[in-house]
This record gives sequence, C-alpha cells and structure tokens, in this order.
Amino acid sequence: MFILKRQFTKLVSISLLTLLTSYFAFNANAQQRILKIVVPLTPGTTPDLIARALGPSLSQRLDINYTVDNRAGASSMIGMNYVAKSNDPNTLMVIPATTVTLPFLYKNIDFDVINGFTPITQVTSTSFLLVVGPQVGVKNLSEFIAWTKNNKNLFYASPGNGTHHHLSMELLKQVTGAEIEHVAYKGSAPAFNDFLSSQIPAMFMPIQVAVPLGQAGKLKIIGGTLKERHPNFPDIPSLHELGAKDFNVDPWYSIWGPPNLSKSMVDSYRNAIIASLNEPSIKESFLKQGLIIKTSTPTELVNLTRAESALWSRVIGLTNIKAE
Repeated sequence: MFILKRQFTKLVSISLLTLLTSYFAFNANAQQRILKIVVPLTPGTTPDLIARALGPSLSQRLDINYTVDNRAGASSMIGMNYVAKSNDPNTLMVIPATTVTLPFLYKNIDFDVINGFTPITQVTSTSFLLVVGPQVGVKNLSEFIAWTKNNKNLFYASPGNGTHHHLSMELLKQVTGAEIEHVAYKGSAPAFNDFLSSQIPAMFMPIQVAVPLGQAGKLKIIGGTLKERHPNFPDIPSLHELGAKDFNVDPWYSIWGPPNLSKSMVDSYRNAIIASLNEPSIKESFLKQGLIIKTSTPTELVNLTRAESALWSRVIGLTNIKAE
C-alpha cells in the first residue's frame, strides 16, 4: 500500500511538472513572438514613419512585441521579395502606391506585386504639389503650361525614375500638353537642393514639404495632385479644378501581409490597424506629415491597386520610362 501511494505521488508530481513545463514553454514562446513590420525603404521615408507610428499601438492591441524591419534596396524589391517568400503570419509590410509600377520598369521580378501578398488595408492618402521656383513668373496652371511651351530647355527634378514626383509630371504633360524635360536625381535631398537653389525651375513635391517652403517664399505652389482639395490644406486648388481634366494622383500607402494569410489573421490585423489610426496621437502625427487617414477592405485595396497599375501602365507605356 505504501509503495502504491509513493508511485501515485510520483506520477502526480511528474504530471504537474509536465503541465508546468508546457505552460512556461507556451508563455515563453508567446513572448518570443514578434510582429515584424517590414518597410522596403530607408528610415525616415513615409512608409517608415507610418510603421513606427503604428507599431507601439499594434503591439499593445495584439499583445505581441514588434520591430520595424527596414529592408531597402532595388527600388523596394528586396523588402517586398522577403515578404512574398515569408510564411510567418506575424509579418506586415507598409508600401507606397508606386510599387505597382515595378513590373513596368524591371524585368524578371520574383514576385507578383498584387497577387503575391495578402491585402490588409489602405492606411493613408496624401497629395503632391506642383511647384515652381520664385524666379519663375507663373501664377497658375494655364500660365505654367504656356511657360513650358514658350521656353526652350526647361527641366523638372525628381528623386528618381518611377517616383510619384516623376510620374505626376509625366501624367500632367500627357493631360495638358505641357513641355518640360525630366532630370532624375538619386534621392529627394539632391533634387530638392537643386530646385531650391534655382538650378531646376519646377517639380512635384510632397505637400508637407512644399507648404512651409511656400510660406517662406522659397517656392510658388500651383496646385495639388488629388482630384479634390486636400482637406488639411483647403486653400490649395487641385490641378484638376485648374484645368487638368480628370488629373488625379493619390500617393496612398497600404499594409499587406505575406501570401496565404488566414482570414482571421487579416481581420485581426485590420481591426487593430483601424483602431490605432483613431488614436489622437497617431492622428496628430499623420497630420504633420500631410497624411489623410483612409482605410479600406482587403477587396477595395486590391481594386485600388489594380486601378493604379492600369493608370501607370498607360503613362509609362506612352513615355517609355526605363528603370535607372
């Protein structure tokens, strides 16, 4: 009897030890889970700012640690390829609308820019502004168009081929008949510097960058790329209302997951993202960046991306834009 009791006590102890080991192993594993927010661009870019603004809130709401993983290079393709090949459901990616242009600019891409990921939601919209140097004697779009046609060897700057700065001007040229040649720089800083030093007379510039410079008298604002006026800057007319019929360029940003993400994970991420976007501190942060909070369903995001792809396919095809 005593031996049986000892054996029973031993079995209970072993069972309890097994349960405790499993419990702590499970919790240790939960603590090791990390939400990886991949940004296929360098720190300081708008997708990076979005990821870092949302990260702490998503971490709290989803009860998971997080990290922002900048995987820049090859025009976003390094980071996007990483996510496209990932099978980790604890992965998100923040990308700009211009990633849809990659198949038109590069050959042999290893992933599908639309179907190779799981759509979660659009997060923001914004606007770029057509600006000219203070030395340029134009005040509106019609004068800008006439100025480009009446002067030889006019150039505009962009941070590189395929950027919103570049594509916006090429679309404007196609819509209005303006005549001005492109100079592609390697990044925003040198393009802005040459524009502000009057070496280049015109360009498209992000609204949050252009407005303070306009207020300081360093440039003149012609109009915005959104079809409607930017709600945070209602005094700035849109190029569409100034006469560029149906001109609408929306530099939106969106969040995607790796392929084959389950619906429950998509819903969980999307609900947490939308709740985070409603936080006052995040709203204020995005306002400073000229970002309009705008969300979507996964289906709406795919449809938006396909429409964007069709638009830039036409523009790039007519312009014969090549990758740098």
